[in-house]
Amino acid sequence: MLIKSIQKNVRQSPRKLRLVTHLLKDLTPLEAYEKLPFVKKRSADPIRKTIGTALANAREQGLNDTDLEFKEIQVNEGPVLKRWRAGARGMAKPYKRRWSHIRIVLGIKDDSKIAKTKKTTSKKIRTTKVKSKQDIKEVKVKKTARTETIKKDMTKMNKSLGDQQIKGKEAQQKRMPSS
Repeated sequence: MLIKSIQKNVRQSPRKLRLVTHLLKDLTPLEAYEKLPFVKKRSADPIRKTIGTALANAREQGLNDTDLEFKEIQVNEGPVLKRWRAGARGMAKPYKRRWSHIRIVLGIKDDSKIAKTKKTTSKKIRTTKVKSKQDIKEVKVKKTARTETIKKDMTKMNKSLGDQQIKGKEAQQKRMPSS
């Protein structure tokens, strides 16, 4: 199922709008909607509005925001207004005011991706459930045991690195001729 949202006659050049749309390639629509207000470009505002309307259309059709992804983000040329500016010696210097159209198409993620995210969230919920004080003590003991093993591993690594540095210094001293 595809959800479309089109914003026509945006008073900004397509080139400037495309700079912002390239930032959104790898994001989900919800992440893009949340991050766009912090992009320091004027063109982020109309793009954010079109993403918002696309998300609203998806909600109307009964879809979850987290299951959506960008299928297509297009910024096309709209009408071009030809204007002129006064130049030297009474000449007219023409320029173009470019407008643009924004088209955003959202689709549902692949079923395999959705299934993976559901499995990981269910695991997180299972690990966070605690029933009694004894369970809390067991979790604390496990955490301390993990940190102790990590500390031991780090000290071993530091010792081996230190030994390598010492050996390197001795080798340098042997190579250097004494004067």
